[in-house]
Amino acid sequence: MAKILIVDDDSDFVAATRKVLEREGHVVSSAANGDEALQQIAADQPDLILLDVIMTSVLEGLTVSRQLGTHPAYRQIPIIMITSIANVDYAELFPTDEQLHLDTFLTKPIPPERLIREVNRLLAQP
Repeated sequence: MAKILIVDDDSDFVAATRKVLEREGHVVSSAANGDEALQQIAADQPDLILLDVIMTSVLEGLTVSRQLGTHPAYRQIPIIMITSIANVDYAELFPTDEQLHLDTFLTKPIPPERLIREVNRLLAQP
């Protein structure tokens, strides 16, 4: 049983993803934006983070992942970046020329079995 933090401003996505993860026995919490996420991570460090790209601002998820990557206590937390950015006008803003602090990237909508496979893979890594 792992603690998983879902960081996404889409409440329907959060609810559906929570159900999938809780059915697998995980403890799930959520945050609607980057600031909430950072507060929750400081209060109760999760084992894995599902992180949306676009929330309160464009590319907010990337900002959060960069902050986590520079923090010694948090840089080892696996991050699954989840987004529909490929389907929106902001896709060209997504950086492709830098090292991003994330472990895998999934595009919405995500089949539940794919999500579980990625979560289990990352949680199994030492």
